[in-house]
Amino acid sequence: MSERYFVAEPVHGGQTRLVEEEARHLAHVMRARTGDEVVVFDGSGAEWQARVAGIGRRQVELDLLERREVDRELPLRITLAVALPKGDRQRWLVEKAVELGVHRLQPLVTERGVAQPIDKALVRLRRTVIEASKQCGRNRLMEIASPVDCLDCITAASEGDAVRAMADPSGRQSVGSFLAGLKLSAATALTWLIGPEGGFSEHELDVAQRHGWPFVSLGRRILRVETAAVYLAAVSAELCIE
Repeated sequence: MSERYFVAEPVHGGQTRLVEEEARHLAHVMRARTGDEVVVFDGSGAEWQARVAGIGRRQVELDLLERREVDRELPLRITLAVALPKGDRQRWLVEKAVELGVHRLQPLVTERGVAQPIDKALVRLRRTVIEASKQCGRNRLMEIASPVDCLDCITAASEGDAVRAMADPSGRQSVGSFLAGLKLSAATALTWLIGPEGGFSEHELDVAQRHGWPFVSLGRRILRVETAAVYLAAVSAELCIE
């Protein structure tokens, strides 16, 4: 796969440009020259073969050669509603979720959460989405939504038609048995609710139960937040692979 770059503005016409981190990487790290070819994408689903037309101090001008519709998305829109872990573990979670084809990451504010999501951290994580998309070939960016209270997420998701489940040790069915009992061939969306390291509070569990959320166990061992999230993304994505 050719070197890929993200274009911050929607691509129109026969030219575009790279700015900021993308321009610096191409010009100073990759030492591009006029005439070199790269692949660019703007998150809309398509990608373009492009040729370097000019290199400035803060931007790189590109001529667009060919537009390609390359769909690498899963047919099932997976949402991970998760109480984010601390530090670099957030970045790892986001990177792997992008690689596995997750559609949306919904940060949760929970009663026992140890890392409340802040704007500065979300900006960094959205940059991680771009970097991971460049690496794995996705042409649509995984959404990182604004943080919501866990109870609001439970209520909102209950009103939709997406398949949904809460990961909790109290669950009486395994992930495999839960997924096997669903008609996912007819489903278009799946939401997993994943709590913090201290687990969901009794109140959060009670509200989820009253709103009809199935509780699913991930096994006898207690997994870290990011491990649980990536595991659920992986087994869900596997159902979409023929």
